Amino acid sequence: MARTHDITVPDMTGRRVVLTGGSDGIGLALARRLAAAGADLVLPVRDRAKGEAAAAAICASTPGASVTLGSLDLSSLASVAAFAARLHREGRPIHALVNNAGVMTPPERRTTVDGHELQLATNHLGHVALVAHLLPLLRSGRARVTSQISVAARSGTVSWDDPDWERSYHPMRAYSSSKIAFGLFGLELDRRSRAGGWGITSNLSHPGVAPTSLLGARPEIGRTGESTAIRMIRRLSAVGVAGTPATAALPALLAATSPDAGGGRLYGPAGFQHLAGPPAEQALYRPLRSLEDGRRVWELSQRLADVAFPDVLAVGPVRVEGAA
Repeated sequence: MARTHDITVPDMTGRRVVLTGGSDGIGLALARRLAAAGADLVLPVRDRAKGEAAAAAICASTPGASVTLGSLDLSSLASVAAFAARLHREGRPIHALVNNAGVMTPPERRTTVDGHELQLATNHLGHVALVAHLLPLLRSGRARVTSQISVAARSGTVSWDDPDWERSYHPMRAYSSSKIAFGLFGLELDRRSRAGGWGITSNLSHPGVAPTSLLGARPEIGRTGESTAIRMIRRLSAVGVAGTPATAALPALLAATSPDAGGGRLYGPAGFQHLAGPPAEQALYRPLRSLEDGRRVWELSQRLADVAFPDVLAVGPVRVEGAA
């Protein structure tokens, strides 16, 4: 079934955009659109060969596109610090940061070089550390920070007492916990920025559901074959119930570029159960609405990611307006 919905991306010429997870799937669709709008695109990637292939594809579709690759493994805090140090040496303001990369449901608990559970580390802590290390460049660019969460954040809670799932690992609950934590952090970032005058606008997006490699065969996380879920999602996508990588990229694209997209808000597909459809503002998921949980995640994340933000007390209500 054809998808006709799209958005107009403003001219991004001269604006530096850092996009994680831009080498395939939804991230590559985002990268193509940002480059086509004239952005000076920085793609930090873990797999250099995939990054080079993505950059070549982007430049083939947009001749003259500005695409710079960087080396980044979000599951390693040292790698995050090294990538940020490179951007600091270049000294250029960052105008947008799209925290898109992630991993989903390794069948068995896996830990990183820092000892953290893989989903918590990649989906949440690595991005927290990235924002902290890049904060001066984000402030100088008065940046928009868009953090990609998931429909899995609609229910559940943060695993407060066992954030690294050492006692009782469950793949899907750990994934949901990491995305709720990441959403709470993104909202708290916006509140802290407003309270401290940092000049950063932080919002959230989610892609709905689309067939990507997230649930495909991923030997590096212990999934040797395709999941049943990805086969079902392909069938749903074919009949228009689920999205495609191109349409699933639209909420993050809207959140990161539209002059009408505000801080402290959530954007996602507006169709049935928010699985697909045109991008629109949505009500914050219930697990994201607690100011106390936002403050708690802010402090816990700094400790686990071994970073420190300026000491500012966030103020202001949680925004829950939007389509339910």
